[in-house]
Amino acid sequence: MVSTLEGAGVEWASARAIAPGHHESGDECWAHTTERHTMIAVLDGLGHGPAAASAARLGVRLLEQSQARDVVTLIRECHNGLRTTRGAVMSIALFDGVEGTMAWLGVGNVRGILWSQQSSTWKSLLLRSGVVGDVLPPLQESVVRLTEGDILVFSTDGVNANINDRLLEGVSLQATAERILARGRTGHDDALVLLARYRGAGR
Repeated sequence: MVSTLEGAGVEWASARAIAPGHHESGDECWAHTTERHTMIAVLDGLGHGPAAASAARLGVRLLEQSQARDVVTLIRECHNGLRTTRGAVMSIALFDGVEGTMAWLGVGNVRGILWSQQSSTWKSLLLRSGVVGDVLPPLQESVVRLTEGDILVFSTDGVNANINDRLLEGVSLQATAERILARGRTGHDDALVLLARYRGAGR
């Protein structure tokens, strides 16, 4: 799936695979745009199968229903809403198309990296131990400044963490997401890769 979100100058794409022996994925992603902001999240319901899928889908519904515009509040709302489920881990990012910044926050092991195409440098999301819906750690977002062409990568633990510059080079985000999934999928868990490219302020 690929979508260009014009409001905050962000385009995104995702690729996923279901764990062997199951028919539903416990990995979900969500994106929402306003005139100024784009919010993107990846959720991984604990375990696999129907219960994991149910927790992840509920998390997406909670994000869709929320009126919050900051990552801390969004995770807290998901935490309260997922208490009756097995819970999930999640990472979330908010792009500000006016300020040219991204705020991001992760609970659990949904990895996040930001690659700068211009400088070939990497930033990694600081993940906080916990489970959304069960044990929530102290939450504090990090804010990074963006340059045109920066790519955010969120990936669940069904994907090997070894992502390099060469894997991210290319015009098509969808093809890149599918390539990362194909090369990095562990094969024994649900797997999801989400890419978001910042196109610059005012784009």
